[in-house]
Amino acid sequence: MFGIITKAVTALSLAGAALIAVNATSLAGPDAATFAATGAETSVPYGWVDFCQRYRGECQEDERAPEDIDLTAAAYRKIARINAWVNKNIDPLSDQDHWSAVDRWDYPSDGKGDCEDFALLKRRMLIEEGFPREALLLTVVKEKNGDGHSVLTVKTNRGEFVLDNLSNEMRPWTRAPYRFVKRQSQRNQNVWVAIDAPASAPVYASR
Repeated sequence: MFGIITKAVTALSLAGAALIAVNATSLAGPDAATFAATGAETSVPYGWVDFCQRYRGECQEDERAPEDIDLTAAAYRKIARINAWVNKNIDPLSDQDHWSAVDRWDYPSDGKGDCEDFALLKRRMLIEEGFPREALLLTVVKEKNGDGHSVLTVKTNRGEFVLDNLSNEMRPWTRAPYRFVKRQSQRNQNVWVAIDAPASAPVYASR
């Protein structure tokens, strides 16, 4: 469907022999066993609403049972490869410079995008690889300076991990240097839920 995804599949297939080594501490221990506490439904980011207007076929209003990824070593390697590939092959560019817009979520089909575009592509590629959509959750966070940022939360039976365009490491969410604000519900991708203590959501994600 998207040229960048076709390119990714080809590159990842050719790189099959050069698997990213699994860090044992990433698959075991207290950090990997933790899950974010989600609360009540909250506001849906404008960027997601706008994205769904343009990609209606990808925003079905369907209820699904929550499903976590069985984080085997093979699954870990595949997720880590996709995270690293997208980070390497997409050039970071703000929405203002890219689209002359304050906030626009889109697939980086021209090889450029900001944080939520990285997350959308990783989510799409992981779904194409057979991972359940219910475990791949777009997430809004705040950086230490208060700026808005977006990452992809990967929910597994070994805890929750973050895929971030600012790091090639597949990190347990407790090791990501952010304040988690809200994310998609596992049951309905068009419903968003608050994370941990209430936090004021940033107007837009800027990186």
